[in-house]
Amino acid sequence: MERASFSPTPLGNGRPRLLDQVRTAIRALHYSLRTEQTYVHWIKRFIFFHNKRHPATMGEAEVTAYLNHLAVDCRVAASTQNQALSAILFLYKRVLGNELEWLKDLNRVKRPARLPVVLTRGEVQAVLGQLRGTKWLMASLLYGSGLRLMECLRLRVKDVDFEYRQILVRDGKGAKDRVTMLPDTVVDPLKRYLERVKGLHERDLSEGYGEVEMPFALERKYPNAGREWGWQFVFPSGNRSADPYTGVIRRHHVYPDTLQRAVKEAVRNAGITKPASCHTFRHAFATHLLESSYDIRTVQELLGHKDVSTTMIYTHVLNKGGRGVQSPLDRV
Repeated sequence: MERASFSPTPLGNGRPRLLDQVRTAIRALHYSLRTEQTYVHWIKRFIFFHNKRHPATMGEAEVTAYLNHLAVDCRVAASTQNQALSAILFLYKRVLGNELEWLKDLNRVKRPARLPVVLTRGEVQAVLGQLRGTKWLMASLLYGSGLRLMECLRLRVKDVDFEYRQILVRDGKGAKDRVTMLPDTVVDPLKRYLERVKGLHERDLSEGYGEVEMPFALERKYPNAGREWGWQFVFPSGNRSADPYTGVIRRHHVYPDTLQRAVKEAVRNAGITKPASCHTFRHAFATHLLESSYDIRTVQELLGHKDVSTTMIYTHVLNKGGRGVQSPLDRV
C-alpha cells in the first residue's frame, strides 16, 4: 500500500510524521500490533480519499463523506465501517486533540441479525479427529475452554494451572482477565507437549536467546523475567524472528494462519458443509454448556462477555427450530 506523506506545514513543523504520531499514541495505550496496523490502514485510506489533505484541516464533513463512501459506494459490512470510524475518531481525539462532534449525516451500515454457526458434539469430534499434534491441542482448547484464537496463541505457561484444572486468560477482549476450565482430556497431552517446549526454550537460552515478549512495562520492571520458563508462550513459533517494535530476535507465538488453515482443512476433510472456523469452536463451547443445563451467568463468565445478552444468542440452538414449536408435519 502506498505510504501517506505530507509536506512540511505549520501543522507539523518540528513534529514526527502524522502516522508515526498515531503509532506512538496506540503503543502508549498498549493496543495490539494488529489494532495498530488496522488503524494506520484506515487512516491512510481516509487521507488518500481526500487527496492527501492533512486531517487537521478537515473535520466532521470530510469524515462523514468518507464513511458514507464506504457504505454506499464500497458497500462494506457494518463491522468494516465501524472499524474505519474507530480509527478516524482515534486519530482526531488522541493525536490531533480534536474530538469530533456527532456525525449527524452519517449513513450507518445496518448490522444483520445473524446467528452464529454451531457444530454439534459429533461434528466437533469429527473435526478434532482430523487434527494431530499441536494443532489438535490448540483446537481442543478453543472448544474445551472457550478460548478465542488469539487468547489461545498468547497463552503463557504460568497461566495454565494443572492442579486446579483451570486457565487464566490474561488481557482478553476488553482488556479483561478471566478464568476458564482446563479440560481433563488435554491435561496429559499438554504436559508432554510442554516438556518438549521447555527443551526448545532451554536450547534457545544456550544459544543466547530465549527472551519472550513481555506485556506492558514488565520488561523494564523485571528485566530478566522474559527468559523465565513461566513467561514463555505455550504455543511458540517454530522459528525465531525479529520483534516488529524493537528488532530483538525472539521466539513469538504460533502465527494465527497456521491453525486457521488447519481447521479449515479439517472441516472439509470431515465432510462438514457448515462454514466453520476457529471461532466456531467457541460458539460450540457455549451452546453445549447451555445444552447441559449450566447457568447462563456461569457461561457468560467463562466466555468473558460483558453483557449476558451477548451470551443469550447461543440459546437459539436450544429452541429446536421455530422457538420450540412442533411442526404440524410431525403431528400428522
